[in-house]
Amino acid sequence: MSIEIKTPELPESVDEATLLTWHFQSGDAVHRDDKIADVETDKIVLEVFAPADGVLKTLIDEGGTLKRGDKLATIREGSPTGSESDAEEDAEEDAKEKSEGREEKGEGKKSPSKKTSQTSKSSEDPDNLDVKPAATAEELKGLSPSVRKLMIEHNLHPNQIDGTGKDKRISREDVIRFIEETPVAKKNLGLGTPERTLDPSKAGAQLPKAKVEDTSVRRVPMSQLRRRVATRLKEVQNTAALLTTFNEINMKPVMDIRAKYKDRFEKDYGVKLGFMSFFVKATVEALKKYPIINAALDGNDILYHEAYHIGIAVDSPRGLVVPVLRNAETMSFAEVEKNIRELAGKAKEAKLAYEDLIGGTFTITNGGVFGSMLSTPIINAPQSAILGMHAIQERPWVENGEVVVRPVMYLALTYDHRIIDGRDAVQYLVSMKQSLEDPAQLMLQL
Repeated sequence: MSIEIKTPELPESVDEATLLTWHFQSGDAVHRDDKIADVETDKIVLEVFAPADGVLKTLIDEGGTLKRGDKLATIREGSPTGSESDAEEDAEEDAKEKSEGREEKGEGKKSPSKKTSQTSKSSEDPDNLDVKPAATAEELKGLSPSVRKLMIEHNLHPNQIDGTGKDKRISREDVIRFIEETPVAKKNLGLGTPERTLDPSKAGAQLPKAKVEDTSVRRVPMSQLRRRVATRLKEVQNTAALLTTFNEINMKPVMDIRAKYKDRFEKDYGVKLGFMSFFVKATVEALKKYPIINAALDGNDILYHEAYHIGIAVDSPRGLVVPVLRNAETMSFAEVEKNIRELAGKAKEAKLAYEDLIGGTFTITNGGVFGSMLSTPIINAPQSAILGMHAIQERPWVENGEVVVRPVMYLALTYDHRIIDGRDAVQYLVSMKQSLEDPAQLMLQL
């Protein structure tokens, strides 16, 4: 008896996902509640768990695209060490499932395989004597269905190919690369080799052009997250009237307070006092004074948000993600720091939930942690503005008529000029400057 495993429930706004990682291979024994796969959407990574004990059979390769309701694996009750006939039956079933899937998508039936004629040609043609015989079904166990299918079609053996996947597993790309680059594999495809003598009667025939590839180039498919980010950023540039304004902040007052109280703060609240809590609190106070910065454009209407859901751009192994601090106006400095630390940890472990990433009204991105001096960030649609923080550098600063050295940060506000005027953008940054250069204002919410 086989149990089907389908694409996990996707968020309402997500149409497709990518099979990111298999934690078990086909033929492996799994137990109920074992994590068998990670599925990546443009926002989060979903975990897939085994619904029962049994033997896993994967139906989708790593990197494959999944739609709602797609079947990605089955679990069959029994031992992982089945007979050769069982493995052959699985291979036939895989080919049948793939064929049926193509017919449902309107791609039609695949033309008959040339394996038989190629095998016959191999036995008659002395040039093909170095071709290894096809692997047995037992030797193909543990490979994904598409890889097994390619190996069978092209009369290949797993020992011929170096796997580049997880645990040196052979991927479909490894097989294709071997076929393209190896003369023996090309003979199996009927392409021959450049050294092969042409039949005099076909002297005018054109040889197949060899495929030349730059071995210094590595081709990697874009992740769902990166594809979605690229699409959204381009949409913003095509639709919004983006403009960026700048200001500079003397960070000495904030740094002095942080140095004075950071040890006591960490002891009392169990979290370090960073710069981000100052910026979040200063942002909330500035947005209260200039609510258009916290607004969004909806057709011919402007939506004024009365709550302050601040997105914090966080680097993760999957790329840049923007988890949201909900109702940041109600948070203390310690609560801001704790929530940011928790969200950053979840991002690094790919544990962010869909709810962690939606509903933001304004975004802060800190390029300064990577050494950025100045930038013009792109807004996170449908929001209308984004604040860019940058590296703190010692610079000349005029104070009471004298030039002194101060730790200075440049701030950048990119905004949608369709609904935000330059006056509001500039005054927002001035409010930020006043709050950060006199942190007592933040404590008193002035």
